[in-house]
Amino acid sequence: MSWGVQPKQGVVATPDTVTITQDRVTQEITSTFGDLGTTLADWRPAHADLNWANVTGPTFCLFDWENWGMAPRGLDAASLWGNSLVAPGLAERMWRERREDLESRDGLLMALFYCTKVVGRWADEADPKLAPARIAAERIVANFRSVDDASGRAAAFGTGALSPRWH
Repeated sequence: MSWGVQPKQGVVATPDTVTITQDRVTQEITSTFGDLGTTLADWRPAHADLNWANVTGPTFCLFDWENWGMAPRGLDAASLWGNSLVAPGLAERMWRERREDLESRDGLLMALFYCTKVVGRWADEADPKLAPARIAAERIVANFRSVDDASGRAAAFGTGALSPRWH
């Protein structure tokens, strides 16, 4: 999601109050899912703590901007999608509405980055997001592993081939 503002030079987003870096994304994804080629290319302004507690309605307003800064494309969309996994219809809608971001290469990496928080080393069997996050992660990892050697690009990136069914 692009918010139409540019942060000051060098301001980097801090999701979970930890600065997001290429090294952090690579370490988290690799330690949970193995080596998938995690190079990020598209950094954009991001809220970096986008979840339903920070969104109001019916009059739209976003709260809690202290973590905003530059982040990989799809960080905000992946966060809102991931926080929706307990409601499959909502998660599917979030994916559908933010497909352009989420099915970009960096967006898929951000979806996996979110999944590491649920299925990774701190996995909690009582977390209602655990099962749908595992299913989503398996599909996304399979997408990355289906890289066409000739193009160096996973066939489904940006094609809608990851139609969400997270349950």
